[in-house]
Amino acid sequence: MTETVDCIVVGAGVVGLAIARRLAIAGREVIVLEAANDIGTGTSSRNSEVIHAGIYYAKGSLKATCCVAGKTNLYKYCESHGVAHKRLGKLVVATTEQEISALEATKQKAAANGVTDLTWVDTDELQDLEPNLHAVRALLSPSTGIIDSHGLMLAFQGDMEAHGGMIAFMSPVVGGRVENGGITIETGGTNAMTLHCRTMINSAGLGAQPLAHTISGIPKNTIPPLFYAKGTYFTLTGKSPFNHLIYPVPVPGGLGTHSTLDLGGQTKFGPDVSWVDEPDYEIDTARADSFYDAIRRYWRGLSDGALQPGYVGIRPKLGGPDQAKYAADFMIQGPTKHGIAGLINLYGIESPGLTSSLAIADKVAEQVGVV
Repeated sequence: MTETVDCIVVGAGVVGLAIARRLAIAGREVIVLEAANDIGTGTSSRNSEVIHAGIYYAKGSLKATCCVAGKTNLYKYCESHGVAHKRLGKLVVATTEQEISALEATKQKAAANGVTDLTWVDTDELQDLEPNLHAVRALLSPSTGIIDSHGLMLAFQGDMEAHGGMIAFMSPVVGGRVENGGITIETGGTNAMTLHCRTMINSAGLGAQPLAHTISGIPKNTIPPLFYAKGTYFTLTGKSPFNHLIYPVPVPGGLGTHSTLDLGGQTKFGPDVSWVDEPDYEIDTARADSFYDAIRRYWRGLSDGALQPGYVGIRPKLGGPDQAKYAADFMIQGPTKHGIAGLINLYGIESPGLTSSLAIADKVAEQVGVV
């Protein structure tokens, strides 16, 4: 038996929940299909939990515009909904004179994105701000912060459910087809369902491309390739040496082995970048050697044995180890691209996806005609 619903959102990560919330508040009937038994079990719970400022991304890109708008909206949302967060600020550091030019380029890119609050911090001031930090110069980003990502997702879920939306857990999408002016979706799991909807949002994260390939009628040439960038985190034993988030100058594929704090005050380092053929959450403890080397460039006091295995996250990249494709933008793909009314595919939603979640939800709402 086929049930008819208005909107289906596939994926109960932070972006899927933000979209479902936005549609439900606008009065749409919304069902979220989630393969796991809880919200945010994938990329949304395996990241740095940083509220990014929007300083690294290409001018006019979705990453830039959604991050800057999303950051502003996210701070307001956290304050109004009691989601735990802190504006700690971030220092992007040059450890040698040669790296200062990279900081200058970062400041220019930030300004082009409308982020005008970055300030230069020289050696003497750095010693006052962060006595344990080794750097010759830095940029201070005062609007960078940290957030309880699970608390945020719970708040999004609560808003959605308060407006009539619901989540079907343990409901993996196993196939579908474009038909009868909408999309018919088949789910697996204990309570398999057949659902027909007029609006479908593919926000499956790491599973977005595989999901699109299972739906008959989506042109295969509109589905981009998917590359898995594995990022390992290590945690610090003992008290944090820093009061701010500490980032080295950006590197191809990521933002370097940076130092962040969680809301409990624990320091974590990472992620690094390694390319894998499929999601793999095993921690390779041998990678700690490269972490010690990278961290000691800006924190020379790191003791041997102070790092402990933390966790692994996988970023869904639209470009692989080819450096020219590292910075591929978010892809919010609607009918103008694939020709299917009511279908929005979200591909390559990695960092700064958490920061951008509310802004991405607005973009999706606009594409499906929701105000």
